[in-house]
Amino acid sequence: MLLPYLNKDMIEAGCDEAGRGCLAGAVYAAAVILPQDFHNELLNDSKQLTERQRYALREVIEREAIAWAVGTVSPQEIDKINILNASILAMHRAVDGLQVRPEALIIDGNRFKPYHDLPHTTVVKGDGKYLSIAAASILAKTYRDDYMNKLHEEYPHYDWKGNKGYPTKKHREGIRLHGTTPYHRMSFNLLGDGQLELNFI
Repeated sequence: MLLPYLNKDMIEAGCDEAGRGCLAGAVYAAAVILPQDFHNELLNDSKQLTERQRYALREVIEREAIAWAVGTVSPQEIDKINILNASILAMHRAVDGLQVRPEALIIDGNRFKPYHDLPHTTVVKGDGKYLSIAAASILAKTYRDDYMNKLHEEYPHYDWKGNKGYPTKKHREGIRLHGTTPYHRMSFNLLGDGQLELNFI
């Protein structure tokens, strides 16, 4: 069972990102403020849910959240500032977009840079511990998936509809045969050489 909040008497936003380990595409982040009495049996870490469950939950989150927003950082920005800084910047941009100003942030992971004067807490595997981080995880993942599905129509050789830009055999084979696109992260090890490879079915 996920916890409803870390800071009981504060307006708290949960933040998470998607697409950090990808070879192509922007990194996405979301920030979500949920009501303290929010409850949903299905809401969990987005990686443990089916695609259909994630999209169904996105509708619930957007309808019931006090505020939510998504932020992105482009592949070109990622190449300039590195993926860790880009992930943090995407979270800052998501918080910028909130219609309600939070009083505290809880962040999935163990690295973050302060956002203005707001107190923040990093939580390792936070998307499996706190509802607002799990909700942010779902928004970041589904909005990024929508974006990669659109890019797939423009560049079908890389199987982005299937792998969402992550390093798979098909993706790397596409790079070998067709070269890179404006959406590839040129600072990444695009052809592998022992780099992590994920097999998407």
